[in-house]
Amino acid sequence: MASDWLGSLVSINCGPTLGVYQGEVSSVDQSCQTISLRQPFHNGVRCPVPEVTFSAIDIKDLKILEIRNGNTQNNSSVSTKTSSAPVAVPKGSSSSRGANQATPKKNGVKNGISQMKQRDDECFGDGMDDGLDTDFDFEGNLALFDKAAVFSEIDTSERRNGARSRGTPHEQTPSRYRHDENIIESKPIVYRQITVPQPGAKEYCTDSGLVVPSIVYELHKRLLSVAERYGLTLERRLEMTGVCASQMALTLLGGPNRFTPKNLHQRPTVALLCGPHVQGAQGISCGRHLANHEVEVVLFLPNFVKMLDSVTSELTLFSKTGGKLVSNIKDLPDTPVDLIINCLDCHENTFLMDQPWYRAATEWANQNRAPVLSLDPPISGQGQAVEAKWSLSLCLPLPLGEGAGRVYLCDIGVPRQVFQEVGIKYLSPFGCKFVIPLHSA
Repeated sequence: MASDWLGSLVSINCGPTLGVYQGEVSSVDQSCQTISLRQPFHNGVRCPVPEVTFSAIDIKDLKILEIRNGNTQNNSSVSTKTSSAPVAVPKGSSSSRGANQATPKKNGVKNGISQMKQRDDECFGDGMDDGLDTDFDFEGNLALFDKAAVFSEIDTSERRNGARSRGTPHEQTPSRYRHDENIIESKPIVYRQITVPQPGAKEYCTDSGLVVPSIVYELHKRLLSVAERYGLTLERRLEMTGVCASQMALTLLGGPNRFTPKNLHQRPTVALLCGPHVQGAQGISCGRHLANHEVEVVLFLPNFVKMLDSVTSELTLFSKTGGKLVSNIKDLPDTPVDLIINCLDCHENTFLMDQPWYRAATEWANQNRAPVLSLDPPISGQGQAVEAKWSLSLCLPLPLGEGAGRVYLCDIGVPRQVFQEVGIKYLSPFGCKFVIPLHSA
């Protein structure tokens, strides 16, 4: 009976032109020699119509995949000839609708929904998604790629052509570099780039590890003397020292976080304690630059009958800035200031420490509780009555004591040939800066 085949799953081969169809048998018409499949697949892809009807003349082969009618189900593929199918396959040609002339059922709303789905598939997809029932085996396909053989072939080809090899997986893994390390091969770094004939008692090093030796005061004085002979006069050195010291002081006072147009009403106050010597002139130069940067500067300098010409010249310039000059300790601020710059000490005249004005100035500084920056302090052993938090040395550092605090170095523009003339092998440790911090080696 033809009804016995209804619901079975079959595969119909219609030749190379029409292809292969699979689906569930929905109807068999023996009189018309046709068979219809519900929810058909064409060459593995779901058809856009719910039902397809085939004529016996177009069927080349028919296989029963699963018999669902009755209690017996056979999941194996059963190959049959067309004569064993429920449709008789006559010889010769006859007219039929063919596999490509699908006749959808006209069952109202269901048919309308199917037609809408068909239009959606035609507009928005090619119907391939329904056939992707299995996941792609990435691991299996990757295993087919022999990386070692491919890299070996590339390496052989590059060596033959004279090109540099990129390396193979069997080669050693290159070293990892930090963000601040140079990955390009270069000459070994020499960390001792400065050597002196008369080293001081201490050695320092920069943030990058360069060794900066200290020098004795006699060599320091001879270096400045040769520099002056070449044209680096005292006035030039005072200006360089003043600029560098003021720049360091501005940083200590807050830098760009404090010196903004919004903070003009909160101008920092700096007290400068100066003596009648070169170190005092350097402090006055620093005070002039600070005053030009809207800092409230109070300069203490005792009255002397005779002062150095450099001190007098710097005072003349400072008086034009609007800064305050006092000669009595009582005129210094009685409240803590933001910063004290100590320029009271001299390298050569240690007798100043016995003067009343010196003792009064150091006592005021120690009681003010403000941080102290010592400018060009003397070597260790000569004594410092004011304990500093920072000290700024010039050109090359002197062996400073513990009371100097953290040591910084200032570039005052001494040419390299001047160093060579006094027997110092010198390569600048400053890099892109004029003031750098030093650490005890």
